[in-house]
Amino acid sequence: MTVEFITKDDLEKFRQTLLNDLKCIITKKSDEPQKYLKSYQVKNMLKISGGTLHTLRANGTLKFTRIGHIIYYSYEDIMQLMEGKPKNSKK
Repeated sequence: MTVEFITKDDLEKFRQTLLNDLKCIITKKSDEPQKYLKSYQVKNMLKISGGTLHTLRANGTLKFTRIGHIIYYSYEDIMQLMEGKPKNSKK
């Protein structure tokens, strides 16, 4: 049986490596857009107010899903709205 000693320097190196790895994981951005967006993300993306977003929901221009008190919008539906395509466009 081999006995290995861990020194304070070894622990400090491990801590630094662990912190760097965690920072990379946390700050890593995905290249793919999210599939569903929350209201504040849609407002920022379209540069519209909350009232305008409510109008788009109310008149059926923009489909949404409500889970609890949070409203989600499909990224694809938002892109179609920005491109001016009808909802059920089949090209």
